[in-house]
Amino acid sequence: MFYFDHAATTPLSPSVKKAMLPWLEEASGYGNPSSLHQAGRLARQTVEEARAQIARHLGAQSDEIFFTSGGTEANNWAVRGLADMRETQKPNSRHHLITTQVEHPSVLNPCQHLKTLGWEVTQLSVNAEGFVSLDELEAALQPNTALVSVIHGHNEIGTLQPIEACGTLLRKKNILFHTDAVQTLGKVPIDLNTLPVDYLSFSGHKFYGPKGIGGLFIRKSAPRPVPLLWGGGQEASLRSGTENVAGIVGMAKAVQLACQEMGEESQRLRELQIYLIQQLGTALKGTAVQWHLNGPKDLSRRVPGNIHISLTCENGVIIEGESLVLQLDLKGICASSGSACHSATIEPSKTILSLGKSRAEATSTLRLSFGHRTTTEAIDKFLETLPQIINRLARSPSSFNSRSI
Repeated sequence: MFYFDHAATTPLSPSVKKAMLPWLEEASGYGNPSSLHQAGRLARQTVEEARAQIARHLGAQSDEIFFTSGGTEANNWAVRGLADMRETQKPNSRHHLITTQVEHPSVLNPCQHLKTLGWEVTQLSVNAEGFVSLDELEAALQPNTALVSVIHGHNEIGTLQPIEACGTLLRKKNILFHTDAVQTLGKVPIDLNTLPVDYLSFSGHKFYGPKGIGGLFIRKSAPRPVPLLWGGGQEASLRSGTENVAGIVGMAKAVQLACQEMGEESQRLRELQIYLIQQLGTALKGTAVQWHLNGPKDLSRRVPGNIHISLTCENGVIIEGESLVLQLDLKGICASSGSACHSATIEPSKTILSLGKSRAEATSTLRLSFGHRTTTEAIDKFLETLPQIINRLARSPSSFNSRSI
């Protein structure tokens, strides 16, 4: 199997698994961190050591790191928790929130829910490469703006937003700022000593850690969001529920390894990006398609290892992303599409439409995301296989779930 879907999830690092095993197997590893006995105290000590390790690598303080079940919960908590806090502080007032058109659903959907509760929500547009405009952000600010949420690195097209510039602007305006860093932690440098954000979300399984564990950074000087979960008062009474000790240990180890290896690995991933981009035109020569790179052309402004393309046919046939993904899968190649299937209806990628692309381009998308095990040999296999599949899909659209414009 050739795996090109690291933006969706990464394989568990052997070193991370080794660190987790004592907390899954050994008798001393199953204590509840809230218990007072020896096993509980050992679990509590381990959780706090892991918290300190994560904080150290991110330039944060230990009491600014709060564990969640993953990035989705962290994003929901940042948005909904801050909204609940503002409504408590200023009841019966109209509140305003700013985000972008290209956020992850775990930010956009809570924002949509807030609209039903009377919030005013502004979604900033993006340019042809997926970047927000600082001028548009500043123009959108209102006296009642409670929060701005801008994704750090885009999960689909890889755009690295100007988070530092956005945060600098918002600090001058005294407006709270959240960023979803699920796709960037461990891939690009994050130093919360200097990065002007108040809240930052992350998720362990995106950087070779376990699934089901993530976190939210809450700057000490920023208001604490109202909890989403109420119960026993874990995580300083902000996120109740027995801590996932093995997952926390694994994520801390994964953060350590990712930060230590980041420089060399990010450079390697960028070289693989360059290699694929250079070879793709040659590989598709002779087919009936043209390809377009979505997102930044300047790879230094793109998440390392991310490639997102649209394929358009000269004969007017749309090669649907899902069809392409399924045919690649039959050849042992795991990739993903930017479009989503809902109730048997193929919908174009909203992100690609936001870039000003056509519906055809937004439907015929393919995302490749590289990782530790990606090699030029694996890319060569993909480049060998892709034209064969495209030719079949273009010739027989009805057989392969493609359709004519």
